[in-house]
Amino acid sequence: MDLGHGSCGDTSKKDSWKTLLLLAYQSLGVVYGDLSISPLYVYKSTFADDIQHSDTNEEIFGVLSFVFWTLTLVPLFKYIFVVLRADDNGEGGTFALYSLLCRHAKVSLLPNRQVADESLSTYKLENPPEKNSTRVKMYLEKHKALHTALLILVLLGTCMVIGDGLLTPAISVFSAVSGLELSMSSDHHQYAVVPITCFILVCLFTLQHYGTHRVGFLFAPVVLAWLLCISALGLYNIIHWNPHVYQALSPYYMFKFMKKTKKGGWMSLGGILLCITGSEAMFADLGHFSYAAFQIAFTFLVYPALILAYMGQAAYLSQHHDNANHIGFYISVPGKLRIPVLIIAILASVVGSQAIISGTFSIINQSQSLGCFPRVKVVHTSDKIHGQIYIPEINWMLMILCIAVTIGFRDTKHMGNASGLAVMTVMLVTTCLTSLVIIICWHKPPIVALCFLLFFGSIELLYFSASLTKFTEGAWLPILLALFLMTIMFVWHYATIKKYEFDLHNKVSLEWLLALGPSLGIARVPGIGIVFTNLTSGIPANFSRFVTNLPAFHRVLVFVCIKSVPVPFVPPAERYLVGRVGPPGHRSYRCIVRYGYRDVHQDVDSFESELVARLADFINYDWHRAHGSNSFPECDASQSNDSSG
Repeated sequence: MDLGHGSCGDTSKKDSWKTLLLLAYQSLGVVYGDLSISPLYVYKSTFADDIQHSDTNEEIFGVLSFVFWTLTLVPLFKYIFVVLRADDNGEGGTFALYSLLCRHAKVSLLPNRQVADESLSTYKLENPPEKNSTRVKMYLEKHKALHTALLILVLLGTCMVIGDGLLTPAISVFSAVSGLELSMSSDHHQYAVVPITCFILVCLFTLQHYGTHRVGFLFAPVVLAWLLCISALGLYNIIHWNPHVYQALSPYYMFKFMKKTKKGGWMSLGGILLCITGSEAMFADLGHFSYAAFQIAFTFLVYPALILAYMGQAAYLSQHHDNANHIGFYISVPGKLRIPVLIIAILASVVGSQAIISGTFSIINQSQSLGCFPRVKVVHTSDKIHGQIYIPEINWMLMILCIAVTIGFRDTKHMGNASGLAVMTVMLVTTCLTSLVIIICWHKPPIVALCFLLFFGSIELLYFSASLTKFTEGAWLPILLALFLMTIMFVWHYATIKKYEFDLHNKVSLEWLLALGPSLGIARVPGIGIVFTNLTSGIPANFSRFVTNLPAFHRVLVFVCIKSVPVPFVPPAERYLVGRVGPPGHRSYRCIVRYGYRDVHQDVDSFESELVARLADFINYDWHRAHGSNSFPECDASQSNDSSG
């Protein structure tokens, strides 16, 4: 018995490890595509204008030191060890942090909040808070202006993620295709790179409506091949050109770099920060994988591969000063390998772009769920995989803007400046929100959150300030885009709240509904009438106007309220709250349909079928309960017998 039990335990452990390693492998294609292709453009953007590669190698070694420590402190320490733990039922991203804060403190500006929402299985709270965290929470709840400021902060992060979804495909594909410059003359090159980039981008956006599930199995092998490729090239360049390049990993070289380059070195940080583009994707895509899978994939494969790639490029450049005006990834690739590497780079850039485009669709759907974005058509691209969506209007807008950026900027420097500012803004927003989560949700002493905020915030502010100096050289684009999107999102959210307040103020009493009948010339016609409203109680004013204009309504009347709850997902069994409005004979009901911010709303046909089925279950339950029968099914979370209206 013991032997059998032991072998069972070993088998389950092996299966769990296999599953974990499979998730880690799959995460390469979905999450790390953007981060892994950054070696294509980091050095090229850094040495664009502000600093020059000299014979002393102080610049290239200083940049390598900055890249190493930035990759170590931000993606590894901040995200892998801290931020990824701030998950919301396994989900990550800006809205996950906001959702956590809204559940632990009354800071949400969303209307129609109910006590019943707290009984959801996904509405879990942490342990009781400490006194210090309670003070911070009370201060935050007390000042309404802070609620608005918090929402604006979240919207800023969201807008910059959308901006990144516009800029990442442009800079990734353009940087990959620019490898052609070493294989053709400059006259041919300048007329080839932009059209080829635009063609690839058009193909990429045109294929979006097919979804990624058909080609998704190719994503991980492509990124894995790319990581192995840059690792091998890095090792080759280190061994062949400068085996002592590892010494540049010392922070002392950062000090020497800043001492020599001064203002130019500080401004060049706007290029260095591109080495961490895509780090936020680890947190945003947390729900698709697991914390342990991300740890394994990044710590044991992505991180070492990137460090070797950057060290290899630095080793090559330290021995080649004649190419000071043409610093880039491809000059460190041996001539015979450039075409194969170019092909892998283009494929990897497409995979990285695909991930950020899918993420943009997802975050717009979340914004829409929280009443912060105008209603747009959301198409499910897979019947089997939840959350794979396509938004036609957003897709074509992104494609047009992406091509416009490629044609307008025509170089890596301006695209990098724009992308860098967007990325660093998102990271600053994540740092601020995580600091609040540490206090309010994790109930840690405020000093811990302050240390986290000051340490990582100061690093990110340094890079952010360097990005702002590039305002006229491309950084204006994400700022302009963010202002435009934030205006739309904030106005839409404000109007949504005002509409709810108007409906709440003008709602009609239950007595008015019960008084409607033949004596007033009102007829009940066969069928089920559905009245949509934002109210969770009372009779909406639009129904009274309907009856005034058309003195008839259906024999079965259902007031349906579709509302968002600050949780990522609402289990299907808990989605519907059904109750009577008035006495049983009136046959009027209220159905509250709850969605989380990552839930994708059902199409009309399936929604109506589900609604009617839940209504039938409730009527059956209500009849058995009224007649004192013991044979009716047990009441679950989807049923309510509140008849107060």
